[in-house]
Amino acid sequence: MLAIEKFERALKGYYQADLECRALCWGPQKFEDYEYIDYKATLYEAIADHYIQILACEHECVRELSTRPGRLSPIENFLPLHYDFLQFSYYRDGNLLKALECAKSYLLFHPDDADVLENVSFYETLLPEYLDPDDIQPREDAAQFVRRHRLESEIVQSAAEGLGFTYNEPDFWVTGGERQDEYRYPLGTQTELSDVTGMLSGKKTIQKIDRELREGGSLLYNEVKLIHSSDYLNGTQRVQLDSVVSEQECHDLKTVANMITLAGDGYRGKMSPHTPNEKFEGATVLKALKYGNEGRIPMKSARLFYDVSEKARRIVQSYFMLNTTLYFSYTHLVCRTALQGQQDNRNDLSHPIHADNCLLDPEANECWKESPAYTYRDYSALLYLNGDFDGGEFVFTEMDAKTITASIKPKCGRLVGFSSGGENPHGVKAVTRGQRCAVALWFTLDPVNRELERLQADQVIRTLDQNSQVAGVDMDINPRDEL
Repeated sequence: MLAIEKFERALKGYYQADLECRALCWGPQKFEDYEYIDYKATLYEAIADHYIQILACEHECVRELSTRPGRLSPIENFLPLHYDFLQFSYYRDGNLLKALECAKSYLLFHPDDADVLENVSFYETLLPEYLDPDDIQPREDAAQFVRRHRLESEIVQSAAEGLGFTYNEPDFWVTGGERQDEYRYPLGTQTELSDVTGMLSGKKTIQKIDRELREGGSLLYNEVKLIHSSDYLNGTQRVQLDSVVSEQECHDLKTVANMITLAGDGYRGKMSPHTPNEKFEGATVLKALKYGNEGRIPMKSARLFYDVSEKARRIVQSYFMLNTTLYFSYTHLVCRTALQGQQDNRNDLSHPIHADNCLLDPEANECWKESPAYTYRDYSALLYLNGDFDGGEFVFTEMDAKTITASIKPKCGRLVGFSSGGENPHGVKAVTRGQRCAVALWFTLDPVNRELERLQADQVIRTLDQNSQVAGVDMDINPRDEL
């Protein structure tokens, strides 16, 4: 079959690319975990750090090879899916031995996958009696790859404990929950080729949220005011709050934004990623703390960015009554500025209608939960710092991306929070005069997908805390992101 030939060629190309990716890791390494503090290592520590970073770089080749050029998020379950599709292709071609080999190869990555385990049992029942199913082993290329990958993981995690740095092992083979090919197994004769063709498209609609949806929990802070809940905002899992931060805090954060944000930061270097009529500038919490540590901005202001984002996280977690920790996925201080001379007769949006964890398809009224969407994001929030500009209203829409269900005018201290899925398509109307600044926050319930820079920022805060205690100074540090 043509599919078999192409998948086998793709696998061969993958393993060759893996060798090349790993070879590129054998060069100078940056000590990124220590850039933000005065780090001095002994010779042996420096050598150990260097080789562990090489190993971690090689380990990350799995992610590199599954990420399309120009994209940030990898294709889910990329390498294992080759074996999954091959097992089905070989089955359709009548080659049960190869089908069983590939199915067992897939199980090396996902040993508890119920569908493929069922496939293996089915294939084994079809084998001739003279063949022992136990003699048919996973393919050697897959077996060697998984053995090496697990060994690397053990070494890096052991080194992390010994050398005192943070390493969070990603789930490189994440399947995003339910199998994309839930109907694509050969059991029984009812499986039609048309079903298979549909599954091979790789599209999966957003799944129903598998947790109880609640809202109306405590706002935790006396000054925070509930303005509108989901009912008024004509949707689900939506909230509008005011007075989350004070006028002075808004002023201080906006001042910091104009001092440290860079055009294109957080937008892959694009100064105008969503519209050519506005300039986008951004900065992360870690960058603010670095600038504070270097004396380029007041440390008090950098700490304010950190503390305010933590305050917003706690409020969102409490209001939506989540029974598990909400982690930071990405935190961004962002300003968008209307470009003079380009505002006449505008009919575009500052930020097109989209959903935060799936690809919105307005024509089909669907939201596809697949790369390059950030499928692991669960909740989003926007904390506005000012309202002295024209346009820039935040809008919720129906899935057609046209019918506006709610419109919110930003102002200092106003927070909009919502679940990140296809139930909440949203965008921003054109900013036609002035500058609109906000703290944009995305959260996840999956600790694997926590924001790395946030963990590094937590370490900076701990270091400052320890130094202040030694000096006898109370820094009034807020609770940090759970580790």
